[in-house]
Amino acid sequence: MDVIEIDNLRLRCVIGFSPHERRDRQDVVISLRLGCDMRAASLSDDPDDALNYRSLTKDVIRLVEGSSWQLLETLASAIARVCVVEHDAQWVQVRAHKPGALRFSDSVGVCIERVRRDFERD
Repeated sequence: MDVIEIDNLRLRCVIGFSPHERRDRQDVVISLRLGCDMRAASLSDDPDDALNYRSLTKDVIRLVEGSSWQLLETLASAIARVCVVEHDAQWVQVRAHKPGALRFSDSVGVCIERVRRDFERD
């Protein structure tokens, strides 16, 4: 399995459940690992044979910056859905972090992995 890596997208959204967290948008840092088969693209050198990570990233940015979530877990799952359902990644690992969420810590985050079948029952 081949992997596309997108590291440290720095975005802003409403995230959290405390009243002070719901007032303003906060920073979130998103990293993705996208499982795909790059063999056809590597042989043809044709962008149409590759997973379009630019349009995928634009969709993730649009989702995150327009969102309001209580939990990082929910945000990460919504991002995973975009990657595997809308952009046909075979699997995705999503890391979503909130910088400064805990005192004495750089950030708090979650890491999830999903495949298409994880969203078939929704």
